[in-house]
Amino acid sequence: MSVDTPSSITKAEIPGHIRGLNAPQKEAVEHLEGPLLVLAGAGTGKTRVLVHRINHIFFEGRAWPSEVLAVTFTNKAANEMRTRVMEHSGQMSSGLWLGTFHSISVRILRRHANLMGYSERFNIIDTDDQLRLIRQILKDSNQTHSKEVCKQFLGHIESWKDRGLIPEKVSSSHLVSDVHEQALFIYKTYQQRLMALDAMDFGDLILNCLTLFQTQPEILKEYQERFKYILVDEYQDTNVAQYLWVRILAQKHQNLCCVGDDDQSIYGWRGAEVANILRFEKDFPGTKVVRLEQNYRSTYHILAAASALISKNQQRLGKTLWTDDEGGEKVHIKSAWDAKEEARWIAEEIEDLQRQKIDLSSIAILVRAGFQTREFEECFLQMGIPHRIVGGFRFYERQEIRDALAYLRLIAHDKDGLAFERIINVPKRGIGTATLQKIHTCAREKNCSFSDAAQNLLETEQLKGKGADKLREFFSQLENWRSFALNNPLPELVAHVMKSSGYQAYWHQQNSLESRGRLENIQELIRAVKDYETLDDFLEHVSLVMENVKGIDQSNVTIMTIHSAKGLEFDYVFLSGWEEGVFPSERSRLANDLEEERRLAYVGLTRARKKAFISFALNRHFFGQWSSNPPSRFIRDLPQENILELPASFQRLKGGISSGKIHTHQKFSIGERVFHVKFGYGLITHVSGAQVDVTFDCTGPKKILEEFLKKTT
Repeated sequence: MSVDTPSSITKAEIPGHIRGLNAPQKEAVEHLEGPLLVLAGAGTGKTRVLVHRINHIFFEGRAWPSEVLAVTFTNKAANEMRTRVMEHSGQMSSGLWLGTFHSISVRILRRHANLMGYSERFNIIDTDDQLRLIRQILKDSNQTHSKEVCKQFLGHIESWKDRGLIPEKVSSSHLVSDVHEQALFIYKTYQQRLMALDAMDFGDLILNCLTLFQTQPEILKEYQERFKYILVDEYQDTNVAQYLWVRILAQKHQNLCCVGDDDQSIYGWRGAEVANILRFEKDFPGTKVVRLEQNYRSTYHILAAASALISKNQQRLGKTLWTDDEGGEKVHIKSAWDAKEEARWIAEEIEDLQRQKIDLSSIAILVRAGFQTREFEECFLQMGIPHRIVGGFRFYERQEIRDALAYLRLIAHDKDGLAFERIINVPKRGIGTATLQKIHTCAREKNCSFSDAAQNLLETEQLKGKGADKLREFFSQLENWRSFALNNPLPELVAHVMKSSGYQAYWHQQNSLESRGRLENIQELIRAVKDYETLDDFLEHVSLVMENVKGIDQSNVTIMTIHSAKGLEFDYVFLSGWEEGVFPSERSRLANDLEEERRLAYVGLTRARKKAFISFALNRHFFGQWSSNPPSRFIRDLPQENILELPASFQRLKGGISSGKIHTHQKFSIGERVFHVKFGYGLITHVSGAQVDVTFDCTGPKKILEEFLKKTT
């Protein structure tokens, strides 16, 4: 294809841009005609391939930057890719369409929002606002449901959106229960309310963009012709809506390059479809497939164990990782009596690594589920091991930050009824429940936003008294803030609003450690807005931020779930809780679910650069009871020549865990701590021959035969 190219593009400006690539990487970079699927194993340099492919498109003069679309899943990945592209291409890459599915969709929707019934400044709401909207809808229907049930309804709505289904396209085959029927009713009303609020949720960003393409042929044609090259990262994580979004845009030029790893598809629970990558060759006939199999991260034994593990899956396109690094230690396997002993063993191993001058930031503990982290936190606190548990409330999810953002959203967007409702009485302004109920009723009857309804009731004098006076004061203050925003920098605006609204004073009056922390967070927010020119820019950034793992503190052990660790790597990785019922999860009984669990195990193992440890507990207390489970089947999938089984630190059982019997000769004394498979930990209060009286921590006093007890010290 011959196109005009910028005169500034010369070979001298991109010297050796393919130098240093291995043969498959070079093949993927240089293939510029037709669809390309790059199967990139863990640690095989996929980002490098994407960056060099973009630069090669420019180098060959195949397209202007504005004719190239590169899509990632996270802002972090997008920023990294943009930086690396600019390192090679400099300013000639300016104009490149590079971002997440959501940010690209926002960019397109803001240009054509009027065709969808929105203004170009439509608001993007988050999960908290989604749930509040659902609660409003249920309340208006004289129904009350718990927060968990509202989350269930929201889950169904998000699932339909992930599958590209607007309410009218949800068929009877999707309605398998009364809950689904009610969820569909809520979905229809929910979308109407969003339209009235001039707002979209995250699912709408993809779905509305897809709907725009499907219903506006001229708009679709414009973008199909524009994007001569499309690149998609982490293709195995796309849901149906994203898959349709990519497929429809690529129809014109067919120069679609999707990079992914079917063996790392671990987000089925949030709508990802591994089938999207498995059927790529059927969707795009003539596809060239390139496999990146040379791993630059892990040592031989780690890769051999991981490859053997994932080879047990049936739903995969197939590849085998290899490395030039033939050295390295075998994967260590350790059995522990229970989770407490498992945590202590890992802590002792970490202390040993510290003695070898290993930086704690190069060590990670990866768990299958969040509940497993508690034992580590308690153990590490006792032993003084610096650590960080990744998870919990993130900065923009904290109450005080959400309140502050609601003020800012209302200043920027007068139709943001959800923000209005959140802060109208925060802090208390003397606007009573009866007044708020009248506003709710008006908003529902007129199908308008909460703030518009309040204005309407004031103008028609349907609200009177103290509540009406307080509302007028608030609207007057809101106009003052908007005027202030026009003439002052963002940090001064945020500081002014927090002070004049009384919000900052509200937390000062609490005078507690917690309130001081909240005030510090507000100060951090004021610092954060300095990086943005306009309030709209900042609010859009906050809405689009999809937090991964950022700023892992140095000299801290990192503890996180395997899902959170995707894309990260550490020198030393401890994989905890590899027993049946925990990993694979008790919920993964279907073949497809089990394959995703095995992919998750593969992802966990391939996070390790130098050494991997796998541990399991013979007894675990979770969901309120003790359970004895055999080691994970995934351990049995590992080749003997690549693993080293460490001796157990407890006395080996002769009678078997299933019986609960501990056939050892033990002398028990009053005051000793003991463990029982069913009842857990307890204290001996009386000994009479072979019978022992034990007061258990969770179940109280029991009489137990000594053969069923184990000393804990």
